[in-house]
Amino acid sequence: MKVLIACEESQAVCIAFRERGHEAYSCDILPCSGGHPEWHIQCDVLSYLNEGWDMMIAFPPCTHLAVSGARWFKFKKKEQEEAIIFFMQFVCSGINKIAIENPIGIMSTHYRKPDQIIQPWMFGHGETKATCLWLKNLPLLKPTNIVEGREGRIWKIPPGPERSKIRSKTYLGFARAMAEQWG
Repeated sequence: MKVLIACEESQAVCIAFRERGHEAYSCDILPCSGGHPEWHIQCDVLSYLNEGWDMMIAFPPCTHLAVSGARWFKFKKKEQEEAIIFFMQFVCSGINKIAIENPIGIMSTHYRKPDQIIQPWMFGHGETKATCLWLKNLPLLKPTNIVEGREGRIWKIPPGPERSKIRSKTYLGFARAMAEQWG
């Protein structure tokens, strides 16, 4: 299956699909950090949506969409509108199978409620971080490894130039579950 992993520089999901024999490519404006530049398309993903993909898993930036930044919404109306349009271009792409991931945020009212909300602790990570999935022609993800010791650690990452990049990394348990269940 030919799979586009949109807005993914870490290559966690791309590698998980590659390990299962799929022709998967990460695509991001940033260079990849996953160690496989041969599987990475560094450009604006919107220019690659019509390349005959069987599936797309998209991780659009949440900076202007997540409720965690709600106190700043009144100061960034233009950026927020652009983020909504970007998100909706994935929805309207025409790719047969689509999953769009984002934290709890405004897309629940600007588009629709997510099909599923998952947590890292459902996939082998002892953390809490509610993650929404909007799905098209894909089943809900089934938990693969429910763990105890759940803690909200992501918000505790100190400010710095790498903070948003660290906070947006895909958990390997999520990546493996997507590849196993959707691949």
